Amino acid sequence: MHILCADDAKPSDSLLIAVRQSDEIYFEIDISDFEGMMKSLQYLRMNNGKKLADLLSPGDYNKVKAYFEKNGSILPFGMLERFKPILISSIIEENGLGCKQTNGMELVIMKESKSQGKHIHGLETAVFQAGLFDSIPYELQAKDLVNYIDSAEQYKKTSLELVEVYKNQDLQKIDELTKTGDITISKYLDLLLYGRNRKWADSLDRILQKKSILVAVGAAHLPGNQGLIQLLRVRGYTVTAVMNSEISPVSAYRSDAISKKQTIKTAPAR
Repeated sequence: MHILCADDAKPSDSLLIAVRQSDEIYFEIDISDFEGMMKSLQYLRMNNGKKLADLLSPGDYNKVKAYFEKNGSILPFGMLERFKPILISSIIEENGLGCKQTNGMELVIMKESKSQGKHIHGLETAVFQAGLFDSIPYELQAKDLVNYIDSAEQYKKTSLELVEVYKNQDLQKIDELTKTGDITISKYLDLLLYGRNRKWADSLDRILQKKSILVAVGAAHLPGNQGLIQLLRVRGYTVTAVMNSEISPVSAYRSDAISKKQTIKTAPAR
């Protein structure tokens, strides 16, 4: 999970071993590229100078504004309302975790990787990732944002359920919740998950011929017939799980041989 309560975002022993034994680390995007990440911030905003007020009725706009005035945000609402609405919804989802301090598994893995001098790469760019949301009509995103606020308590329950499922390493349940829990993602699974999985699997197939790597991506990218695990199996890889009773799964892969039929292990994080 990209965002967890800080107490849950801790690496397992097997993940630490995977970092140590890997030649390089791959995330969805290269989060170690600070300059690139800063440049990508402009792409979080809607195109053509649109604002949330342009997409909603005055009543719904005031409802969203009142929510953030009550619950707060890292950014002032005047800046936030220029963001793509799906990103504003993600802030509400994060609030639903109910913890004072959050952390992300990518940041935890990056810290460990840097301490061991590992090179970090991205499977795609931050600009590409932010641009994905331009393919989803802003009006639909805004409508779903209002729905998030109207059903905030229900989505909070879903978020907490997802955390427990993640910690229990239940990929099948993660797949089910992905398809039913987030209203926007469930409508655009091929755009946000499956299409990217196919591209990543092709890239990983080339990379794994040359080096041993650890790959850490969102857990929703792993399960199902169109998930990374199955896509790698179709390409001739043996993929086995590394379970840990204390902690949850991470989308991390460990390759043990430089050959087409090599073994890739899914290693847990926390």
